[in-house]
Amino acid sequence: MSRAIALAQSADEAGEVPVGAVIIDSGGNLIAEAENRRERDKDPTAHAEILALRAAGQTLQNWHLNQCTLYVTLEPCPMCAGAIVQARLGLLVYGADDPKTGAIRTVTNIPDSACSYHRLSVIGGILESACRQQLQAWFIKKRMQKDER
Repeated sequence: MSRAIALAQSADEAGEVPVGAVIIDSGGNLIAEAENRRERDKDPTAHAEILALRAAGQTLQNWHLNQCTLYVTLEPCPMCAGAIVQARLGLLVYGADDPKTGAIRTVTNIPDSACSYHRLSVIGGILESACRQQLQAWFIKKRMQKDER
């Protein structure tokens, strides 16, 4: 999770919402990492999780990620939760709950819904305080910048 937090910091410095993600294979090897890139790539799907899933698939030459663990600083949104289920990810570990768009436990639960054929193991709240602080500081900074205009 520490590496995901560092990636989120990099996203912050680039003007993106600070979310970072890493994927580890069954042997504990880092096979993919990403940070939010929506603004830089002008791509609404360029969330850290989506980019990391794509990179992991390319690394493994397989879209089945059932032996992998995804660490992400923020609870995934509906788009990312759907992609995680589609990838048949083995384990999802996330930092902070997302009270607005969290689609793992907070607002809705896509992995456990009737539309999900894959049962996803989830651990939430890992380094939650650090992840939450990073996000809150970014949004405070953005509001202050908006007020200065």
